[in-house]
Amino acid sequence: MTLADRKETANTRQTKIVATLGPASSSAEMIRALFTAGVDVFRLNFSHGTHADHQERLALIRKIEQEFATPVGVVADLQGPKLRVGKFKDGAVDLKKGMLLRLDLDTAEGDEKRVNLPHPEIIRVLSPGAVILVDDGKVRMQIREKGADYLLAEVISGVRLSNNKGVNVPGVMLPIAALTAKDRKDLTAALDMGVDWIAQSFVQRPDDVAEARKLIAGRAGLIAKIEKPTALEHFDAILDLVDGIMLARGDLGVEIAPEDVPSVQKRIVRKVRDAGKPIIVATQMLESMIENPAPTRAEASDVATAVYDGTDAVMLSAETAAGKYPLEAVSIMNRICQRTESDPLYRRLMDTDHPDAASDASDAITIAACQVAQTIRAACITNYTSSGSTTLRTARQRPPMPILCLSHSLSTARRLALSYGVHAIHVENMDSFSETVQLATKLAAEHGLAKKGQRLVLTAGVPFGTPGSTNTLRVAWVE
Repeated sequence: MTLADRKETANTRQTKIVATLGPASSSAEMIRALFTAGVDVFRLNFSHGTHADHQERLALIRKIEQEFATPVGVVADLQGPKLRVGKFKDGAVDLKKGMLLRLDLDTAEGDEKRVNLPHPEIIRVLSPGAVILVDDGKVRMQIREKGADYLLAEVISGVRLSNNKGVNVPGVMLPIAALTAKDRKDLTAALDMGVDWIAQSFVQRPDDVAEARKLIAGRAGLIAKIEKPTALEHFDAILDLVDGIMLARGDLGVEIAPEDVPSVQKRIVRKVRDAGKPIIVATQMLESMIENPAPTRAEASDVATAVYDGTDAVMLSAETAAGKYPLEAVSIMNRICQRTESDPLYRRLMDTDHPDAASDASDAITIAACQVAQTIRAACITNYTSSGSTTLRTARQRPPMPILCLSHSLSTARRLALSYGVHAIHVENMDSFSETVQLATKLAAEHGLAKKGQRLVLTAGVPFGTPGSTNTLRVAWVE
């Protein structure tokens, strides 16, 4: 595909697409194909692969970024603590309802009577009557007895348990640090590579993200992955401390009732949008496409629902990292987003309930720019920003037209690739508003965001280039 193909794909969609790289998508040819098919941000999953693997993939992304003159966001997703049972002598055991299984600290291989649970923190906090889930909830057990180094659990449901399956403990705040020793090494490596975002797993409380934020020290944006019910209880405080949110519905859906996930999704998306920060809806969006060339109708509806909710981005995980049809998964996700955004109902939903304005001039000007742009049917809204704050304010309004962001900060432009409707372009430092207007009209035409005779609505701050001082609005024609 050419630059023109990429423009046609990206410019007709406001919701962004995040794709995970892995064995199925590591070559330069595949990464380029995924980008031209519509990927805006790439995810490097540090649960798998080596630092050298991720460095190589990041280098390929940066080459594509230069080829297309388009900033591309990169998220480094930290593994976090992995709670798992140990191994069995025969690799697995059959389960029956009512049978008792001892979970203990003994590292010996397990059998039908016992298995290793190498997490004393879990044993310490659970009491008789508590529920423990294994293998994404396929196995459900209830604690009947507790000792200093073991739990005796009764099988409530489940037919088979195999080696190293994941453990979930719903409704309990686990005394486990969100950043493991591996995470700290991975975090340092990711920052040294120059990623744009760090996604932190296993966030339970504000202190978890405060520690990560301190270690990042402004070198990347921080995304909190919401996958624990305890994070929902402390969500407002967590949101205040991070730059974005990833709603990881897979793990979250194991620990809360499935019927609660849709309403939680809607509430979280709305809160994050109100805060003017990007949110990614993730996990199992097109999961059947790991093996099949087309999604189920339910999966297509799931992606569309996230778009109707007003999310900034939707994410593909194993579909592009290890699936048989990574390119097809991106293509169908792109088409679902485009079709949903073209539905008149979608626009009514975005326009019906705008976030409340903050009591400052910058927010007032931004809201006015969106209103003026709709009234005069402008081709796009243009911001010149150094920190990205003006563009984020614009994106939270969910305007129907693209947001052209000009920034002399390449790191800002890359981070904004995750935000709703934003087409970020890295430019040289501008000295005046009039210079920015001239460049904006030129770039809007070159990047396919506007045609000759169409209008742009531009905002900026005076004194020019001062972060957080947006106080000027102007309408300009594309010549």
